[in-house]
Amino acid sequence: MKTLAEKILAAHCIAGELKAGMPIEIKIDQTLTQDATGTMAYLQFEAMGCERVKTECSVSYVDHNTLQNDFENADDHQYLRTVADRYGILFSRPGNGICHQVQLERFDKPGKTLLGSDSHTPTAGAMGMIAIGAGGLDVACAMAGMPFSLTMPKIVNVRLIHRLPHGVGAKDIILKVLSLMSVKGGVGKILEYTGEGLLDLSVPERSTICNMGAELGATTSLFPSDENTREFLTKQGRAADFIELKPDADAVYDEVIEIDCAALKPLVACPHSPDLVKPVEELAGLKVDQVAIGSCTNSSFTDLLEVARILKGKTIHPEVSLVISFGSKQVLRMLSRCGALDDLIAAGARVLEATCGPCIGMGQSPQSNGVSLRTFNRNFYGRSGTLSAGIYLVSPATAAASAIAGVLCSAETIDYAKPEMPDAYLIDDTMLIQPSCDPAVEIKRGPNIKPYPAKAPLAETIEAQVMIKVGDNITTDHIMPAGAKILPYRSNIEKISEFCYSQIDPQFHDRCLQYGGGWIIAGENYGQGSSREHAALAPMYLKIQAVIAKSYARIHRQNLINAGIVPLVFERPDDYERIAMLDTLALDCGKLAEGQPLTITDAKGFSFTVQHHCTARELEILRAGGLLNLIKNKNQKTEA
Repeated sequence: MKTLAEKILAAHCIAGELKAGMPIEIKIDQTLTQDATGTMAYLQFEAMGCERVKTECSVSYVDHNTLQNDFENADDHQYLRTVADRYGILFSRPGNGICHQVQLERFDKPGKTLLGSDSHTPTAGAMGMIAIGAGGLDVACAMAGMPFSLTMPKIVNVRLIHRLPHGVGAKDIILKVLSLMSVKGGVGKILEYTGEGLLDLSVPERSTICNMGAELGATTSLFPSDENTREFLTKQGRAADFIELKPDADAVYDEVIEIDCAALKPLVACPHSPDLVKPVEELAGLKVDQVAIGSCTNSSFTDLLEVARILKGKTIHPEVSLVISFGSKQVLRMLSRCGALDDLIAAGARVLEATCGPCIGMGQSPQSNGVSLRTFNRNFYGRSGTLSAGIYLVSPATAAASAIAGVLCSAETIDYAKPEMPDAYLIDDTMLIQPSCDPAVEIKRGPNIKPYPAKAPLAETIEAQVMIKVGDNITTDHIMPAGAKILPYRSNIEKISEFCYSQIDPQFHDRCLQYGGGWIIAGENYGQGSSREHAALAPMYLKIQAVIAKSYARIHRQNLINAGIVPLVFERPDDYERIAMLDTLALDCGKLAEGQPLTITDAKGFSFTVQHHCTARELEILRAGGLLNLIKNKNQKTEA
C-alpha cells in the first residue's frame, strides 16, 4: 500500500518515521550546484574540512552567471573549476547547458535521491527520483556525507486521464495544477503523478511538469519509472541505469487531484505570479513585444523542435523580438544537425547560449511597459530586469504561434506534427570535466570571493526594532534580486547585502546599518521562489535576528535557520496588523523549547504569542548561531 515517494524515501531513510509531519533524515545519493549558488556552497564545504565529497555523484554547473561584464563571474568560474578538481566534483563548463537539463540527460537515475542548490532540482522527478531543492549549506552538508533533514511531506496523487489535444502541452498541465493549488498549495507536499494520461508524456515533458512543481512550493514532484523512462535512458546511452518503479496499486494518498488532459486548453500565467492562470483564448489578441523560449522548464530537444516546426517557412512579426536559449550543448548540436536550428534562425529568432539567460534576468530585459511571453517558470515582479514589463508564462507552442502573429494566440489551428524523441541522442561529454581529487590542486580565488560571514550564537534576548514590514507571497527575488547587475556578487555577502530588498524598499540596507538590524514582519508564504540562501545570508549580515510571518516557504525557512535567524509564526494572524515599522519588539530566547509557544512584547504596550515549529535539531542550529557554527563546534569537540 505504498506510494512511489514512500518507497524511495523508505530506501533512504536514516532516522525518523515516514509519517506526514514527522521529522526525518534521508541519505542523499547525488548533488548539484550552479554558479549563482555554488561558490558560497563550496566555500561552506571547504570550511567543514572534508578531504573530498562523499556522494555517489556531485556536479558543479556554470549556467547562470555567464555574462562576463567584469572579472567577478569569470573569477567565480575559475574557483568553481579548481575546487571541483580538488574535492571530487564533476565540473560542467559554461556552454555545456542548464544544470537540470544536463542532469536529466547524463546523471539522473530512477530510485535515487538528489539534493540541489537550485529550487528547480525537482525536475529530476521526471526520472523517478526524489529530487529536492535546498540552500547551498544543506547541499554542502550532503556532499560531506551528512543526511538531509526534512519534515515528512503529505503525498498528493495527481491523476492524469486521456491524451493532450493538438497545440496543448505539458506546460499547460502544470499551469492547470497551479491554478488549482496556488503558489503555496504544495507546501509540505510531494506531488506524485499517475494515470493513463502520463503514458503519452515523454521524460522531457514530465520534466516540465516536475520543474514547475517548485512554483507550488512543493517539496518535490514525481513520475514513475516506466517504459517511457527506459526509452529515454536507452536513447541517452544509459540503458543500464533503468529500473522499473511505480506505486502499489492500492497505494493510499493524502489527497487526490484528477485532470482530464483531453479537456485542457492552452493556458497562460499572468503577471506577476505563476498561479494567476487564464485560458489563452481569454486574452487572445494581447499585443506581444517579446517572446523568450528556453529555461530549465522548456528547452529540451523536443520542445525546441516543436517551436522550429511551427516557425518553419514563416517569419516572426516585425514588432516582436524572439530569443531562444538551449537547454544543453546536446540540444543545440542536435537541432543544428537536423536543420531545425536553421529554421529558427530563418524565421528571425535571436540565438542565445545554452544557459538560463533571461530567466534569471541575465540579459534580454523587455522594453518599458512591454509584454513578454516566456516559456519560463517564474514571472515575479522585477525578475525580468524591467519593473514595468508584464511577463506571461506559456508553452513553447503558444510562444511560437504568438511570435508569428504578434499577439497572444494558441497553436491549436497551426498544422504541424508534434515531435517524437529521436532514435538516439547525440552523446558528447567533452565539456564535463572529471576531477583529479589531488590535494595539491591550487584553488584559485578572485578578489570578489569573500569568506562566509561570521555569526554569533543566539543571544539570550532579542530586543530590536522592526526593519521592514511586507505582505503575502514575498519572493526571494523581492528579498535578494537576481539579474546581471547583482548576480556577480553572489560570492560576496557584504557587497550583495546592499541590494537586499532594494526593489521594494531601497532604504532597507541603510536602515539596518543605522539601527543595528532587528526584525522582519511578513505575511503568508514568506520567501517563496528560488533556493538562494543569499536571501537569508544578506539579512543575517545586516543583523536581522528574527522574522515573524504568517507562514513560510519551505526552503527559505530552512535557510533562515541555517543562517541563525529565528523563524517565528503568528499564532493569531490579526497580530500582524498591530505591528508597525520601527516598533521595538522583545523576545526571551531562553524560553525557546520544542513545541512551546513564545511571547513577544511590543514597546507600545501589548504582547502577542508566536510559534516556532522548530525541531530539536533546528533549535540546536539556532542556538549555535547557524548550521556552519554547529558543525564547526562538533568538529572541534571531536578533535579535542
